Amino acid sequence: MIDVVFLLLLFFMVSTSFIRESSLKVNLPEATGEAMVEQDKPVDIVIQADGQFLVNEESLPVVSREILTTVLKRVVGERDDPHIIISADANAEYQHIVTAMDTAQQLGYTKLTLATRQTKQETP
Repeated sequence: MIDVVFLLLLFFMVSTSFIRESSLKVNLPEATGEAMVEQDKPVDIVIQADGQFLVNEESLPVVSREILTTVLKRVVGERDDPHIIISADANAEYQHIVTAMDTAQQLGYTKLTLATRQTKQETP
């Protein structure tokens, strides 16, 4: 009887398909303590739906890796590893997001955050 149970367990373990979710689900934890105070102001990179880039509310004239590198270096200044927050519109091209992340990483910035908005579920 135990052998049959083990065989059934083995069968279900082998035949189970592990599906990896492709959507990003963020469930942010709640805290009752005070918010942590950041020492440096973060650098905000905003990517709009039409592909327009804004770095700390400064619009880039043309979207290119070279211009983004120049503006990031100027905005960051002498800080070693600033906190960079990338906020992209839901309809923005994925390539623009990857370009922003790749440019920041090539400059040696490791504290990257992708900003998301938590959706509210409506009850019918």
